[in-house]
Amino acid sequence: MLRIIEPGLETTVQDLGRYGSYHLGVPPSGAADKYSFMAGNILLGNPLDYAALEISLLGPTIEFQKSTVIAITGATVQPTINKQPIPMWENVRVQEGDILRFTFSKKGVKTYLCVSGGINVPEVLGSRSTYELSGYGGYQGRKLMAGDLLPVGEPLPGVFKQVGKRIPPSFIPDYSGSHEIRVVMGLSAALISDEGVKSFLNSEWHVSTESNRVAYRYQGASIGFRNVEVPFGAADSNSSVVDIAYPIGVIIVPNEEEVIILLNDGTSGGGFVTIGTVISPDLDLVAQSRPMSTSRFLAVTFDQAMEARLDRQKTLATLTDILK
Repeated sequence: MLRIIEPGLETTVQDLGRYGSYHLGVPPSGAADKYSFMAGNILLGNPLDYAALEISLLGPTIEFQKSTVIAITGATVQPTINKQPIPMWENVRVQEGDILRFTFSKKGVKTYLCVSGGINVPEVLGSRSTYELSGYGGYQGRKLMAGDLLPVGEPLPGVFKQVGKRIPPSFIPDYSGSHEIRVVMGLSAALISDEGVKSFLNSEWHVSTESNRVAYRYQGASIGFRNVEVPFGAADSNSSVVDIAYPIGVIIVPNEEEVIILLNDGTSGGGFVTIGTVISPDLDLVAQSRPMSTSRFLAVTFDQAMEARLDRQKTLATLTDILK
């Protein structure tokens, strides 16, 4: 068991997400930064989809009620066991009664606490991920609170011999500074003026403090719409269309001064103009972007997006081979 002494700002149970029900309005949820999440499980020798804790900015204080091995990845923090610093991106042994604490993150937003054997909460629709808006999955469908007791799996065979094994520095992402986020243009982008498209791609965008697991909001430039007749069934605004399906990563343009990127807990459809979609590997960068940080958007082709996805799969496969 893990006993939550202090919950931190927002700590939830997440795995790789639930799939197959998005067309019914059930979002996938799951780890916002999938690379860091999977890297932690690879380090421990867990299957890639074993549930872990996703920690936002300020982490929890946790008592371990059994001996096991942990790995902490993602946003840069200084974790301590019994007030003694421990490394990130490395397998660390914890004993029964040990107390784990986290400092406020220095770079990035999402930190992952992976445990050998995984966080063993019940599955809902094939996943242990938390979806807070509907109150299901994870631990009682919510973020963690003081006093919660989380069951964890038994440490995997041989994992105690893996203590001290770490991920090579070249495989550790850097979440500092401005991010360049690759986008496949399309969907209803034809309703954006040529000047609006140029403004979107040539401007620096600032992350709003209102960003969360549902959506990231960006401001910093003006995007003009084409002056076309609003179709029947849409709201009376140039930013409106008849309701369409939204993929995860879609970039919505609700007005001329803002764009919104839907993330793992986002709605499956709506009636706003969409200018394109963030490619899946770069959704990790979106989720790790701190409030008021800056980003730029780079248009790529569908083939380039698929190549980027394949590159990440190759990176994870190489990392798995290195850590065997």
